[in-house]
Amino acid sequence: MIDGKCHCGKVHWHFDGTPESATACNCTICRRYGVLWAYAHENDGITVSGPTSTYVWGDKHIGFHFCPDCGCVAYWRAVQTGRSGRRRIAVNLRLAEPQDVADIPIDHFDGFDTWKDLGQDGRCVRDYWG
Repeated sequence: MIDGKCHCGKVHWHFDGTPESATACNCTICRRYGVLWAYAHENDGITVSGPTSTYVWGDKHIGFHFCPDCGCVAYWRAVQTGRSGRRRIAVNLRLAEPQDVADIPIDHFDGFDTWKDLGQDGRCVRDYWG
């Protein structure tokens, strides 16, 4: 299990277990936020708590939730539930304690141009710190 929180501590998330990978996306918003995402479904692998402000843009499918006090981007959540009745969510692994996420491998996703998974290149979260 991995826990994360914003800088001021008002927004928290919990990820059950350890994600198989962290996604580094290069879309126009993720590259600006500098986030590393771990995915599951809300209340089925990921729980979140605390007050957030939300930024929804583009096709209006997901909302980016951030702390209204310190500004940390904590997670994104689908605006609507999927066909399964569950809501997709991803937490920002950069809000977790470093030792809890250091060895998680990075998956690259081209959200800017091709909208394709680019796979792994052998790096892990630790490699993004230096």
